[in-house]
Amino acid sequence: MDWSLMFEKRVMVFGCGNILRGDDGLGPAVVNMLEEQGGLPDDVGLLDIGTSIRQVLLDMLLMDPKPKRIIVVDAVTEPSRNAGEFWEIDVDMMSPKKIKDFSLHQFPSVNLLKDIKEQTGTDVHILVVQTGYIPEEITDQLTPEVTEALPKVAARVRELCLLP
Repeated sequence: MDWSLMFEKRVMVFGCGNILRGDDGLGPAVVNMLEEQGGLPDDVGLLDIGTSIRQVLLDMLLMDPKPKRIIVVDAVTEPSRNAGEFWEIDVDMMSPKKIKDFSLHQFPSVNLLKDIKEQTGTDVHILVVQTGYIPEEITDQLTPEVTEALPKVAARVRELCLLP
């Protein structure tokens, strides 16, 4: 994994999640799908960052240059949503109370995303899918609902990568 991509690419896609915890591995699965499909511009970087988004964003906040757009892909557990449901979270619309409700791997990362956006003008997108099941035991299998959402999420990421 080439972390220096964060400082060389116009667009960075971060796939968040633990691939050994079922649906939590959604973000890395989307990055893997995009890598297999290919066809993204050379100025787009794809990184499976596991559960280390906070550290990555802190490094990004402190170093230059920064990408023009950041796309974060992750699984969430939101009781009012259906398994496999896919939506985008507007980082500007998240209240401090809501930040604690989401998991984006210790979602204080949203504060770092807000700081990056406000201080640098970087365009930030957070794409999430509702988990179906996060197992207690180790498994690399996504539920059928989350697996079905993968192509839709990958298509949205691709669309965002192609925007100027």
